[in-house]
Amino acid sequence: MAGVAHPRFGVWAVVYGSWGPFDHPDDPVDASWERNKRLILEADRLGFDSTLIAQHLVNPFGDELDQLETWTSAAALAALTERIEIIAAIKPYLVHPVVLAKQALQIEQISGGRFGLNLVNAWFKPELQRAGIPFAEHDERYAYGREWITVVRGLLNGERVSFQGKYFQVEDYQLRPIDATRTRPTVYVGGESDPARALVADKADVWFINGQPRAEVERLIADVAARPREGDPVRFGLSAFVVARETDAEAEAELAALWELAEAGKARWEALVADADPKAVMFQTFAKYPHIGTNGGTAAGLVGSYDTVARRIREWADLGIETFMLQFQPFEAEMRRFAEHVVPRVRELAPNIS
Repeated sequence: MAGVAHPRFGVWAVVYGSWGPFDHPDDPVDASWERNKRLILEADRLGFDSTLIAQHLVNPFGDELDQLETWTSAAALAALTERIEIIAAIKPYLVHPVVLAKQALQIEQISGGRFGLNLVNAWFKPELQRAGIPFAEHDERYAYGREWITVVRGLLNGERVSFQGKYFQVEDYQLRPIDATRTRPTVYVGGESDPARALVADKADVWFINGQPRAEVERLIADVAARPREGDPVRFGLSAFVVARETDAEAEAELAALWELAEAGKARWEALVADADPKAVMFQTFAKYPHIGTNGGTAAGLVGSYDTVARRIREWADLGIETFMLQFQPFEAEMRRFAEHVVPRVRELAPNIS
């Protein structure tokens, strides 16, 4: 797999209000629109390349907690920002593909070609079940998602779409205006099961991989890269929680403090896991590699001195990781620290392009 000369850095919008332990003294839980707007506008000014707005209707850590809505926020951020890519997650069972494609094209137009959608096939059962939406078995969700994204991609491409499948029947449908800046918005896909990897190989532009040790990520990349595919090769992204300090010892001390906070609040995590689909590979991976943050978090290894973190990012980029979607705590202060101290060091390291 060819390395990446210039890795891209993104930030997770704080849709839950926090990406680390909920009881951090310097990071009050706040999922408000005002906070997210300030954070993403600052990320835009700092030079971050992307933001990912995860999708839930209710907060999986407890429905008494606030939860930012993804697609309305994406449209607003598209209008307010100047250069940062806006990526909105979508669960296919929540929105018909024709409706979603129209929304995506509109946000693409608002942003001037800076929009991407992240297809995720759901793992949090109560969110659907309590609304009376069936929570299908794991592989059926991916079969549904495959039909869904086939319809969406065709419409985003400006095609006149007719599709007859098990789940969707679309007849002679076309959306206008089409994308004026490129062929269509970027399609990101998450998930690591075999059906997910098959879907990535067929339909994704970029695959988001959860943070985990290098050998596991290398195996996943090799698997998808070897699958039959039409068009450009799949590109790869990695989720990670960053703890960067002047020295490795300071970073490890901060990580230990985060673990103490996480231990005190582990009941919330245990409740979330209890409501997740046990067949979701993501949670099986999480059980093997303990971490701070979500989606693998610190298991990606971005903990250490500024030089250590920069070197590890360079090693991931040499493996083929193009986009790093990052979490911090406290988010705003640590995001600024990363932009000031880590990004310049990454830029100074020579890539090992094979």
